[in-house]
Amino acid sequence: MNPTIRKTAAASLIASGVLFASSVSAKSVVVMPSDNNTIQVALLLDTSNSMDGLIEQAKSRLWNIVNTLTTLKYNGQTPKIQIALYEYGNNDLSEGKNWIRQVTPLTQDLDLISEKLFALRTNGGNEYVGAVIADATKGLEWNSSRGSMKLVYVAGNEPFNQGGVDYREAISDARRSNIYINTIYCGDVKDAINTLWKDGAERGLGKYFAINSDAKVRHIDTPYDAKISALNNKLNDTYIGYGSMGYAKKQAQVTQDMNAASLSAANSVERAVTKSKSAAYSNSNWDVVDKYKDDKNFVMNTPDRELPAELQGKTAAEKTAFIEAKSTERAQIQKEISELSTQRQSYIDAKTKQQANHEGDDLGKAIEKSIMDIAQKNGYTQ
Repeated sequence: MNPTIRKTAAASLIASGVLFASSVSAKSVVVMPSDNNTIQVALLLDTSNSMDGLIEQAKSRLWNIVNTLTTLKYNGQTPKIQIALYEYGNNDLSEGKNWIRQVTPLTQDLDLISEKLFALRTNGGNEYVGAVIADATKGLEWNSSRGSMKLVYVAGNEPFNQGGVDYREAISDARRSNIYINTIYCGDVKDAINTLWKDGAERGLGKYFAINSDAKVRHIDTPYDAKISALNNKLNDTYIGYGSMGYAKKQAQVTQDMNAASLSAANSVERAVTKSKSAAYSNSNWDVVDKYKDDKNFVMNTPDRELPAELQGKTAAEKTAFIEAKSTERAQIQKEISELSTQRQSYIDAKTKQQANHEGDDLGKAIEKSIMDIAQKNGYTQ
């Protein structure tokens, strides 16, 4: 990733913007995302037989991508970050739907994105790029506000013009909605040109890349990783589930920590850095602390039976005091992770320079490289 981008991200954010507690005191000050400024990213991944490496790269780079997004601001405001996931070209999917599946809609639930990404399996197939672009353009709830940035990343390795949907028309429709189409060809750069992946990106006013999808993502271990991982465990303890989803989503949080760690220690740390950015990693649909930030009357309006055991039978003042204490604790831990991540990124930047960047692009690096260029065209700054 561009060193300048990552340094700013570490200072945070993927919020990805995705933005973090800027100071910690008895009353922590948190920069919240604006509903009018939204960065939306749709990942359209080929899951045919030859794309196992692509899926592994997507798993390994998800949190880097988010952390890149969180460096951005629009008119000084932190944008909301939403990600959607599609798969296409898989014979297990419906022929009537052109072998396309919307895995998730545009969502801020990053744990859900991670869960669904780890569940993808290849089997394949017929890869219709025009059809999947058209489906994402029409099937997702794109934000129409002036401050929004809408990005599609389609990755695969078959000719761009396969299938009954003309990719040129699909991209033209996307551009009318101010959606940028970026293409990532899994193979040789000459083939990317000959099979029209470059043409697709140019028509979509996006970027195109040719990557080795079978290459293993290389991470740089740092002296700060162990401390960040330990803080991540403490951070999890500040999440208190409520309602029908509380228990399951709390377990999902731990599961996605384990999934990230299963790939590499460095990937696990990248996820922890994302979780330190409260505006990017927000779980108000199941966590009482995040919900209270959105709605100060939450504890007054919620029946005891829907609250966590820690709050049941307490007075309104006791409930509020408990939540605010957890909020302050969380903000302090997030602040410590953010400070360590800044030092960590400086270490990685120095090591990367020593390696003289001999490695080619992978899926994550390709996406990271394109983000800032398009962001600048749309009035976003770091």
